[in-house]
Parts: sequence; structure tokens; C-alpha cells
Amino acid sequence: MTTTTVKAQRRSFDIKTFLAANGALVGLFVLCLALFIATPDFLTGRNLLNIGIQVSTVAVLAFGMTFVIVAGGIDLSVGSVAALSAMVSGWFFATAGLPGGLALALGLGTGLVAGLVNGFASAYGKLPSFIATLAMLSVARGLTLVVSDGRPIATPPAVSFLGGNIGPVPVPIIVLVLAAIVASFILNRTVIGRSMYAVGGNAEAARLSGLPVKRIVVTVFGLAGLFAALAGLLLAGRLDSAQPQAASGYELDAIAAVVIGGASLAGGVGRISGTIIGALVLVVIRNGLNLLNVTSFWQQVVIGLVIALAVGVDVLRRKTRSS
Repeated sequence: MTTTTVKAQRRSFDIKTFLAANGALVGLFVLCLALFIATPDFLTGRNLLNIGIQVSTVAVLAFGMTFVIVAGGIDLSVGSVAALSAMVSGWFFATAGLPGGLALALGLGTGLVAGLVNGFASAYGKLPSFIATLAMLSVARGLTLVVSDGRPIATPPAVSFLGGNIGPVPVPIIVLVLAAIVASFILNRTVIGRSMYAVGGNAEAARLSGLPVKRIVVTVFGLAGLFAALAGLLLAGRLDSAQPQAASGYELDAIAAVVIGGASLAGGVGRISGTIIGALVLVVIRNGLNLLNVTSFWQQVVIGLVIALAVGVDVLRRKTRSS
């Protein structure tokens, strides 16, 4: 084999390795380039800020989903939990008359409790996470409607602040950055984060190695509920009210963002940086289609195809890895 052939094979391998690890980032770059060519409004400062604000809710919601998927589970309830958390915060402020800061904390606590219930049902109740969180999806959405009587509720100032600006920078973008730092630290620098990878890779092997698998699962779902609550409060701050139907379908966006970002639905693989890129891909697609005056019906079709493509890539990646 000649030196030239070896170099060509090595270069081909490097390209394949790079695309496998950074396919979502390359896709995002190509997507942005295409939209820049298609519409001059895409790269304006106002539109980029709008993208940042929109991606904040999806990405924060998806951070919690990243923990769950890395640990080998799924959480279908995060959208409903987000809405319930915001509604509880608004109810305690507007109806019970509690201070805004305490109402915000109770909203976050609601998400944490809902997540812990999911975790206990999955770990100790032996329910598949799909079924446990599907039940919570219905329960949380129903409670949201009960608390609100089907009507919007005013948010406390502490929540409304989350939808405002600090100088020229929108608060949701600041919260996104801080949440990404915290989520990345949990996943990469803590014992519970490393345990998520172990449980998602092989739960039985993790148990035999001495890891408290059930407690880890409960913690993972608790974190997912907490991040869902934060996302719900961000959305309520943007809307300046808690809406009973808020975040409907956002669980699908969260799952899609995580998978597009390179996580495996089989568990054991995932990164917070990849989740941010996946969320950006979804939001940029929707934003670009809006700028191009594509109807929301076709937008749903496009997003569905992107999700199917991402899952297909994940399946091929796993087959390649196992062969």
C-alpha cells in the first residue's frame, strides 16, 4: 500500500469521525447559510436575538431530557410539568398573595416534585419510564387546568423578570447560558453525572458494580422536572402570564433536540453542548420557515422529517458501533 493511499484513507477516516461527532453542528451551519441566502432578514440583530429567546425555553427543557435519555429513559411529561409549574407559581402569587420570590420557588419545587414522582414510579414502581411519564403528562396538564380553571393567571414580578432584559441582553439568554453551565457541570463533573452514563449504558452492570441504580433514576427524573419548571417559568415570563395550554408538545421538541444533538435513545450517550445545537437546529428551522412565509402546517411536516432523520442517524450510528 502506497503512502498516498494510506494518507487518503486516514483523511477519509478523519472526515467520517468528524461528521459522526459534529454532524448536528455542520447541519446547523449549512442551514444558517441556506437561510442567509434565501432571506436577508435572517442574520439581522433583531432576528438573532429572537432566535436566542426562543431557543432558551426549548434548550433548558431539553437539558433535563438529556439527563433522562443518557440514563436510558424517556420523559413525555416535561411540557405539561413546565405549564403546571408556571401555573402554580402564578396561583400562589395572584390568588394566595405570596411574595413573588416565594411563588417562583414554589413553581420550581412543583417541577421537582413531579419529576421525583416520575422517578419513583419508574425505579420503585417498576413502570417503564414511557408509561410513568405519559401518566404524568395527563395528570400535570389536568392539574394545570384545575388550578387555572382554564384561564390565564398573572405571573409574579420575579417570573415576569425572566422575560425581560438586562441592558441590551434578554434575560432568557442569560438564564440559558447559566443553565447550560450547571447542566454541563452535573453531567461531566459530578458522580451522579458519570453514574447516568453507566446506568444508561448497562443498568444491570451498573447495579452489579455497586451503583444505587434506583436512587440515580429518581435523581435523574427529579432534575428533569426541575429544568422543566425553569423552562415553564421562562415561557411564562415571556408571555407575562401563566397559560393553561402553554408548552403543549414541547416534550417532542425536547426529545428531538437531544437526539439531533447526538444522544442515543438507547442510553449512555449525550452531551449538553450537542443538546444546545439540536435546540438551535429546531428553532432556526422554524424561524427560517416563518421568514419564508411557510405555513405552520408545513412546518410541522418539516420538523417531523428532521426528527425521523435524527433517529435514523442514531440507529445507523449504533449499528456501526456494534459491528
